[in-house]
Amino acid sequence: LKPNDMEDIIAMISLYRPGPMDLLPQYINRKFGREKISYEHPKLEPILKNTYGIGVYQEQMMQIAQQLANFTLAQADALRKAIGKKDAQLLKEQEQKILQGMTDNGVDSQTAKKIWALFPPFARYGFNRSHAVCYALIAYQTAYLKAHYPTEFMVALLNADAKHLERLSFLLEEAKEHSIEVMPPSIQESGVSFTKVKEGSIRFGLGAIKNVGTVVVEKIINIRQEVGAFTSIQDFLEKTHSIDLNKKSLESLVKAGAFDELEERNTLLFNMQILLDYAREQNKMKSSNQVSLFGEETNTAFSLQLERAKPASKMEKSMWEKELLGFYISGHPLMEHSDVVNRSTQIKNLSASHSLPVKIAALVSSTKKIMTKKGQPMLFFNVEDLSGKVEAIAFPDIFLQHQTSLIEGKILQIEGKMDQKSGEPKFLCEKIVEIA
Repeated sequence: LKPNDMEDIIAMISLYRPGPMDLLPQYINRKFGREKISYEHPKLEPILKNTYGIGVYQEQMMQIAQQLANFTLAQADALRKAIGKKDAQLLKEQEQKILQGMTDNGVDSQTAKKIWALFPPFARYGFNRSHAVCYALIAYQTAYLKAHYPTEFMVALLNADAKHLERLSFLLEEAKEHSIEVMPPSIQESGVSFTKVKEGSIRFGLGAIKNVGTVVVEKIINIRQEVGAFTSIQDFLEKTHSIDLNKKSLESLVKAGAFDELEERNTLLFNMQILLDYAREQNKMKSSNQVSLFGEETNTAFSLQLERAKPASKMEKSMWEKELLGFYISGHPLMEHSDVVNRSTQIKNLSASHSLPVKIAALVSSTKKIMTKKGQPMLFFNVEDLSGKVEAIAFPDIFLQHQTSLIEGKILQIEGKMDQKSGEPKFLCEKIVEIA
């Protein structure tokens, strides 16, 4: 359609629905001059001109009744209601009235019948133009915002759907397609919810991290705004001494990547007890002015010494983010195995009609073991790749053969085929190879 004015958007909203959808090709062809525009009567042209001679709106039908059959507005509305109700007796009465009205207004009987023929089918698709205008205005405004303020627009969408993981997952992919980077939460930059950092960059909100809580997050942000950015993990613990950060909250902040700009994740986790002791001592010192546990006076800065640990792997970071945020922010674990992924079928391309075996490369996201009537274990498990997810089934022989591989977090190449006998499509496993 290539809409270039509001009229096109209004018509598109009205036509793109089950009843009138068949009229879209005709509407488009007429717009671009590939099909001739014609009218059964000259008086129809001013009424149908904006929609290229096609009746789209209820208001157009009412105008036809008014201007060609001399109906009053009340009579035209009664005609509209009769069409909407699809009442045969009522339609018959209206047919006689409109035919008589058009004849009395100088329209020949044959043309009058052709014009009336436009009305009954209209009951399938007639849309209220004023209603469509409201939708079209919102469509135009949001399209404008997305085109001219893409980062702000995406932030607004992400925050609006923050509690709906399925929708949020779709929006994160949408952001990626538009070259907008959505980064892990940051103790230095994040707000409570999604925040624009700069053009093309968005930060996850600290409030999205499980086990932390909005009250703690708001206190951290308020302190940062009052005293400035944190220069180190020690500086963070000293400035936030009044916040009751328990082990679970601090661990969750670390695992989600909130402290990545200050210190490596595994090093912080390895020294977690030292961090908690230091935080508690800071709180005690500054509230009672006592000598510190580390032998220093309250006005003397103690250098927090951390023992280095082996850095967290990409897989560990991804799994922590999935656990605490619900998404792989640093990158899906499968991205490290592109060679296998490229040789496999994407989950989104699996079809319930696939009767021949195919191979998928996927991450095990959840598992559920059950016992068969014969007392043998089998497994229902969800797998996902970069394109989607599907439920898979490992029957007893396959499950017993690959028990150590069929656990959450494992990356597998699975050969099998789709089955839809139970109503829901499932992937039946025949061969399994562990990738990572």
